[in-house]
Amino acid sequence: MPFDASLPSPRRPGVVQSAWVLLLSTATASAQVPAVSSAASTLPTVRVDAEAPAETATSPVIGYRATRSATATKTDTPLAETPQSVTIVTRDQIVDQGATNLQDALGYAAGVRSDAYGLDSRNDAVRVRGSTPDVYLDGLKQAYGYYTSTTRTDPYTLERLEVLRGPSGMLFGAGTAAGVVNMVSKRPLFETQREVGVQLGSWNRRQLQADLTGPLNAEGTLAYRLIAVARKSDTQVDHVPDDRQLLAPSLTWRPTAMTSLTLQGLWQQDKSGSSSQFFPWQGTILPNPNGRLPTDRFIGEAGDHYDSTRRTFGWQFEHRFNDQWAVRQNFRVARNVNDAHYSYGDFFTIPGGWGADPIGQRRLGRYTDSSLTRNQIANLDNHVEGRFATGALQHTLLLGADFSRQHERVWSGTSYSTIDAYAPVYGNVQSPVRAPLPRTEQRQSGIYVQDQMKLGRWTFVAGLRHDSTRSQSDGSEAQRDSANTHRFGVLYGFDSGWAPYLSYAESFTPQSPRLGQTFRPLRGEQWEAGVRYEPPGRSLAFSAAVYDLKEKNQIVQTLPNVFDQLGVTRTRGVELEAKGSLTRDLDVVAHYNYTDLDPLLEGLPRHQASVWAKYRFAIAGTPGFSAGAGVRYMGSFRDTSGGAAGPQIPSVALLDFVFAYETDQWRYALNVNNATDKVYYSTCLSRGDCWWGARRNIVASATYRF
Repeated sequence: MPFDASLPSPRRPGVVQSAWVLLLSTATASAQVPAVSSAASTLPTVRVDAEAPAETATSPVIGYRATRSATATKTDTPLAETPQSVTIVTRDQIVDQGATNLQDALGYAAGVRSDAYGLDSRNDAVRVRGSTPDVYLDGLKQAYGYYTSTTRTDPYTLERLEVLRGPSGMLFGAGTAAGVVNMVSKRPLFETQREVGVQLGSWNRRQLQADLTGPLNAEGTLAYRLIAVARKSDTQVDHVPDDRQLLAPSLTWRPTAMTSLTLQGLWQQDKSGSSSQFFPWQGTILPNPNGRLPTDRFIGEAGDHYDSTRRTFGWQFEHRFNDQWAVRQNFRVARNVNDAHYSYGDFFTIPGGWGADPIGQRRLGRYTDSSLTRNQIANLDNHVEGRFATGALQHTLLLGADFSRQHERVWSGTSYSTIDAYAPVYGNVQSPVRAPLPRTEQRQSGIYVQDQMKLGRWTFVAGLRHDSTRSQSDGSEAQRDSANTHRFGVLYGFDSGWAPYLSYAESFTPQSPRLGQTFRPLRGEQWEAGVRYEPPGRSLAFSAAVYDLKEKNQIVQTLPNVFDQLGVTRTRGVELEAKGSLTRDLDVVAHYNYTDLDPLLEGLPRHQASVWAKYRFAIAGTPGFSAGAGVRYMGSFRDTSGGAAGPQIPSVALLDFVFAYETDQWRYALNVNNATDKVYYSTCLSRGDCWWGARRNIVASATYRF
């Protein structure tokens, strides 16, 4: 595949390669020699309940390694029997790494570029295998539309994050060739667990949070959960806040061991702005006679904002008729209102340059966008699961139907002005007048069947789905599409813990209208070969995968309000991942990605790698201390999308660490991300703009459990 010759050859960086080899050799040695813990590192006694429920695809997990998932199959399936790449970020990993948003939480996930647009307060810019994944919450699509369609999810509300890498259209209908990021909510527990906490950090961050759960009656048939967050904060960009208020109540009714109903609600209000200024290349990554623009520079006006309110309600119902057959229904309706008014630099009149001041390169043209967006999405998924045998062949059969409806109204306006970006004087812009855009609506319905078959050590997965969609904007003819998507996979599990597999999957994604414009559905297909290794008797898991995926009709944004669709694009790559515990006191997460990206797609590093480790220890005989550190590496790259070429983005390695002390009731922690405060660029797009990465962020937290 053609690519810019200035990019590095497909070799892992020496430092990362050494870390990976060291990690694997340490794991091998640990598997051969029993771990010995000194008395000084002994943790407080942990009570083990022999009747404690076994791990499920949605239950809490201790440590960094989950063993089961429902994202890849919609059934509770061991990862060791899943013939497709899945990465799970557990609650413990989210807490230890101090993740304050979805991008932070996925910073150490294999196959993922979590900060494709760096510090963007408007949304979480995540890429998987070079493309944009669809984001789901508890198996139902979370968002519809673009940017203003949803409110950013707070990681404090999540039990885990699951990244299904590769097409997933057979199960979800809407799932790009990249796959899906499925967020799993915290759910009510029938054991009392309560905590309140406080955070203080960089950019004047002040946050209070609470998570309360437990039974509501003596019979043990009702349980509740209430999550609350209140935050006041600034960001690294002047005059851009990051304030939040959130309430997430849920209630589980379990009248018998065979029936369960969980009701879930959410109210969230964010008050923010746009931390992305869309600065030109010259003055960021390229020289400017006036020097480099500071990373905290704001070119908007007082009163600029990006405020959103999200309200959701839904349920998860399951009834088991017996040990073989069960029926489930998941439903959620979400309403989102976004009120946005912010400015961005004119980077495209002269791509990468200063259209308003090409000689002096001080006075920057800026557009001011003002919009009000009202969005609603409703999702319903029903399926029946049956477990039975035909001779020696064991089946897990899934029959389902799902439906979704989304509609959106937008009032929008734009104005143009100039500002001295090096010595801004505010108050010289006229607010745009908002005018209504055509109302858009999309409906989708699908039916699907999947069979997971086991024959001895062989596992086979086969599935078929049919979708029908209808997309329409007011005043235009409805666009109707339908498609069949397929999936199959085969895996063989050895006694030694090795499990090689081969899979093929397709995707069909109806694309949401943008600014009244409708688009052809996104189609994708992928071949993947991989192997998993779970050393017997160890809490460790290794995986490796190679893939070849093709996608058609991907949307590209050539200008801020101009969209186009590509033909067929192709991406190939290799992914390695390790996760688990090397000893009883040492937890690790590591990955390496090599991505051979189609040059028509938005540029990403060919090489990415990360290593994170946390060690528990005692000081002066007092247990409960832990320290962790991680390195995230992103290789150099250049964006060549749209037929043009942006500047070369230098490689960067970022250091994160945590120091914590924990007792039965208290946890104190200090998290530092980008500890060396490196100034780096997440990307500089070929269309003309650059995006800063996040600067050093320090957060001190205290949590009390009762």
